Amino acid sequence: MAVVTFVSHDGETHAASLEEGQSLMQVATNNAVPGIDGDCGGEAACGTCHVIVDPRWSDRVGPSGADEEQMLAMNPEREPTSRLSCQMVVSEAWDGLTVRLPEFQM
Repeated sequence: MAVVTFVSHDGETHAASLEEGQSLMQVATNNAVPGIDGDCGGEAACGTCHVIVDPRWSDRVGPSGADEEQMLAMNPEREPTSRLSCQMVVSEAWDGLTVRLPEFQM
């Protein structure tokens, strides 16, 4: 089974199994990963599922889309590999993916 690791801003790690076809936000909320709220339910309308993809994985998970860009542009903790996890549909090929969580979600 494929696993993703979420790393909090203070270094605490949370591993979760990936389920093909779910969003990364769903994986996080289904596994009670602290720091991923998903207040809008996955509509890319709130930014409370912001993650920073490990740069070694950014090509594999792909770039952010236009809706993500609108939300991420307002985020002071945005980094070059920032994504909204609600817009990332997971794949078994993502086994070993690591994402960091910002200190604050918008």
